Amino acid sequence: MSRIAYVNGRYVAHADAAVAIDDRGYQFGDGVYEVIYVHRARLIDPGLHLDRLDRSLREMRLAPPLGRAALGHVIREILRRNRITTGLVYMQITRGVERRDHAFPGRDVPASVVVTAKRLPPFPSAIAHWTGSAITLPDQRWARCDIKSLNLLPNVLARQAAREAGATEAILIGPDGNVTEGAATSVWVVDRAGTLILRHLDARILPGCTREALLDLLERAGIAVRIGVCSEAELRAAREIFLTSATSFVKPILRLDGQPVGDGTIGDVARQVFALYARHLAAA
Repeated sequence: MSRIAYVNGRYVAHADAAVAIDDRGYQFGDGVYEVIYVHRARLIDPGLHLDRLDRSLREMRLAPPLGRAALGHVIREILRRNRITTGLVYMQITRGVERRDHAFPGRDVPASVVVTAKRLPPFPSAIAHWTGSAITLPDQRWARCDIKSLNLLPNVLARQAAREAGATEAILIGPDGNVTEGAATSVWVVDRAGTLILRHLDARILPGCTREALLDLLERAGIAVRIGVCSEAELRAAREIFLTSATSFVKPILRLDGQPVGDGTIGDVARQVFALYARHLAAA
């Protein structure tokens, strides 16, 4: 079955889907995107993702081209037409098509909207099958990483560097010497004392939806999290490191820059958090 995409009000074959060459997303990266995981034909944490999409649009001074109900209908239809039960749905909104000029186009230029979906392997049955490694790199991204914008070149280069090093992810270190986040993930650290550490939200990192869902789950489970900063030294001395995102779920990192994290095995905290998230998916 050929894939189907939604492009500016039309459902078209994915192979034929296109936007104009003067689309501002293509010309300037002038747009935002959102990704939602689909588990057993259900969207996972859709409210968090759509709230974040609305926030990104506000920060970009871009009016939502579709109401939430209309966008929800498009998402459900894309999933139905592509017969997706396990996978992800991708949404992209740009400032539309206009002759190339850095300033915003006139008010009458409609935004461009693209929605696609694809299948993914199922959620891992056990955490033992879901580990990875990471490298560290300087964080060279722009100053508004809290906006889920299309400007992802530094993330692309960081993830490619990780791949060339045989690693899963690049963990980024800010100019202040503290961990910001992964190229496409939130970073959680368990220090030598057993404290679970997560960076505070600011303009330097994306407010991860899986992160937010997990913070609620951890609070209800009585597991404390220190929200603040984690230095590069703390990262390298960590007992555990794990990553979270809509498609990484809860991924333990067993090696950092070629060296074992802790004793090089999956830690107890990561196991607890993975189990919490597995139950969260099952209840969705």
